Amino acid sequence: MTAIRQMTYHPVRRRAAAVETMTFDRLRELNDGGTQRADFHVLAVVDAGNGAVTVDFLRYPLRKRSAVWVVPGAVHRWEDISALTGHLVLFVPTAPVTRATREFAASPDVVAHWTVPDADWPFVDAARNHLLLETSAPSGDTPTELPEILLSALVARLRPPHTEAQSTHPAFRLFLSSVEAHFREHHDAGYYARALGYAPRTLSRAVQQATGRTAKTFLVDRIVLEAKRLLAHDRLTAAACAHTLGFPDASNFSVFFRKATGMRPGAWQAAATAG
Repeated sequence: MTAIRQMTYHPVRRRAAAVETMTFDRLRELNDGGTQRADFHVLAVVDAGNGAVTVDFLRYPLRKRSAVWVVPGAVHRWEDISALTGHLVLFVPTAPVTRATREFAASPDVVAHWTVPDADWPFVDAARNHLLLETSAPSGDTPTELPEILLSALVARLRPPHTEAQSTHPAFRLFLSSVEAHFREHHDAGYYARALGYAPRTLSRAVQQATGRTAKTFLVDRIVLEAKRLLAHDRLTAAACAHTLGFPDASNFSVFFRKATGMRPGAWQAAATAG
């Protein structure tokens, strides 16, 4: 597995811009086929063609009127994108201006991938075109908040699947933020219930309604994902992973990882990095 390219948000056209746009043509010029991790959001909307993107060990097909949202920290690789047309929107986590879209941008969900319904497409297309127009204007001609406002409009029109779950379950939104902040130190779902002031059953029910998983399973999945990133991309040993993820020792971490994945960390790392 090739080394990860770390990408930092550097807007090209406006020094203080929180939102940037590019075409798939431009992505093809910049993309070397390697694996990358960004400190910003990447939202792609496909007009036509077929391709794929792999995000944290899962491969997602890209085709006509599909969308994909890759959050900061997710390790991803663009594949077979030679025929894709459409646009990518790059933005910092604080760019969305509405409460709902900002909460979604702040969530630790690794990836959202979906197809835009035909009935929604004209509205998505119009929202995107307005954003493209504003981001292409000369720096002095655009109030700084307009791209952020139009980004929020685009997200609202795209209706990513996870936004509906989060808007329905306030306890789930709080749980997401708390897990992302503390999963390296606290591996017990009961800690989050206590910290957030919910009964364990209430919290787990909210998480299950939003994700189909219990709070415990959601937490385990988040820790395992980070462990896989460390093992496959950062090439850490089990002992180093244990230290980074807050386990008392390598043995304890290995038991946890094997129970969750069916493989020992070393064996999983060897398989993931083979070739």
